[in-house]
Amino acid sequence: MSLTEKQKKHLRRLGHALEPVLLTGAAGITPGLLAELDTTLAHHELVKVRVRAAARADRDAMIEALCEASGAELVQRIGHVALLWRPNPEQRRIPLA
Repeated sequence: MSLTEKQKKHLRRLGHALEPVLLTGAAGITPGLLAELDTTLAHHELVKVRVRAAARADRDAMIEALCEASGAELVQRIGHVALLWRPNPEQRRIPLA
């Protein structure tokens, strides 16, 4: 599902006050991290993730891998922090305009 700019703006507004709940460490993307991301997205739908990588290309690759593995959409990326969104098909928590 591709988000429109209006929807992204709405999600950015909601995500502004959020703190990063997942942190990638030196091990990078592990099965445990992906399982936690899946659980967190299923419960909250909108999640901030802090990616620890020195090079910008590495950060972008890690964020892309997280999105592909979880089925989430990248709403925004600022520095080391990415805002990810994935709707819960059973119980939608965040309505999109």
